Amino acid sequence: MMTLAVICIIIVALLGIPLFIALGTGSLLASYSANIDPVVLLIEMQRLASQPSLVAIPLFTLTGVAMAKGGAPQRLIRLFNALVGWFPGGIAIVTILSCAFFTAFTGASGVTIMALGGLLYPLLKTTGYPERFATGLLTSSGSIGLLFPPSLVILLYAIVAKVNINELFLAGIVPGILLILLLSVYSNYCGTKSTVTLQHFSWHVLGKSIKESAWDIGLPVIILISIFGGLITVAETAAVAALYVLFMEVFIYKEINLTKDLPIILKDTAILVGSILIILGVALGLTNLLIDAQLPMKLLAFLDSYVDSPLGFLILLNIFLLITGSIMDIFSAIVVIVPLLLPLANRYGIDPVHLGIIFLANLEIGYITPPVGLNLFIASQRFGKPIMELFRAAIPFLMIMLIWLMLITYIPGISLWWKD
Repeated sequence: MMTLAVICIIIVALLGIPLFIALGTGSLLASYSANIDPVVLLIEMQRLASQPSLVAIPLFTLTGVAMAKGGAPQRLIRLFNALVGWFPGGIAIVTILSCAFFTAFTGASGVTIMALGGLLYPLLKTTGYPERFATGLLTSSGSIGLLFPPSLVILLYAIVAKVNINELFLAGIVPGILLILLLSVYSNYCGTKSTVTLQHFSWHVLGKSIKESAWDIGLPVIILISIFGGLITVAETAAVAALYVLFMEVFIYKEINLTKDLPIILKDTAILVGSILIILGVALGLTNLLIDAQLPMKLLAFLDSYVDSPLGFLILLNIFLLITGSIMDIFSAIVVIVPLLLPLANRYGIDPVHLGIIFLANLEIGYITPPVGLNLFIASQRFGKPIMELFRAAIPFLMIMLIWLMLITYIPGISLWWKD
């Protein structure tokens, strides 16, 4: 009877029932089968609500949504264009830098594609890039800023895995920069081969762009100094960032109207945050029940019969996570899978911070991998292209990201550089 109920939950989840309903139902079934009072699920939700870092999620989300609704995308594109647009492949590098910057603050690659795609796609086309390259680059670039602070997925992973948020932020910086460099080198190569129109470097244009975006540039500076300088906590930094962006967009650039635009921004923020927190709340209860049922220990016993080294574990881990990333969104995967992986990684001596970077990198790649790669669906809607056409266009960038994944997986020092 229990097996039939689980199968039914999986089927209705695949048919589109909200994930938190499927997870909540699974939690109730698990507590019933283990003869545990379901009140433990409410206790787990209360424990989540008492996390001091939890408030950073809605505040950083508000920061990103306000930036998307304001004029930050246009100002950042003009700044990066003035800085590197004169390189062969410069406009492609502008795309990579703009998307990375924006995704780090919005925490959602879909927002990046929707906000920047309409600005960057025509720019790439008029400069002379082939359409396939332009769509592949934009589809892939939507998620490349997820490892930079103050990314929401890093915050969520740190809360679920109970690791130090500052350490995880530090660990993501070098891998994130490495990915940008690899994609930029490829873009430079493609720009050299194509008949791309090069623009002239102008100190006047650069100075004007820096002056215009000075307040935007100040935001990451404030966040990095606040977090890594130990001046204030992550939650307090999130509050400062949200207030800074609202002040900037309302009073400095006057892109947001307090009475007309702010209610819409708050509504969009509430929808995004609510969808994350409700999944997180019910999923933590379920995963704790699975841990009580010794599921990680059973998985460990199964792995021990096939894997006898950390290298073997990492190979299987990447295969598993690449498959997971292609069928689950990153927020759901973090709350459901991370608690089960941590004991296994600990058994093979994998640093939990390094595990976090590997995990997020895999899920980042999953955004452009069928059948449920979120970036593919959003880019299909944004550019009016079939999903498989976009996937084929993104394959060269996917190959580069897989090489990057192998580097950060098997060279721990790339992520743990700050421990040396």
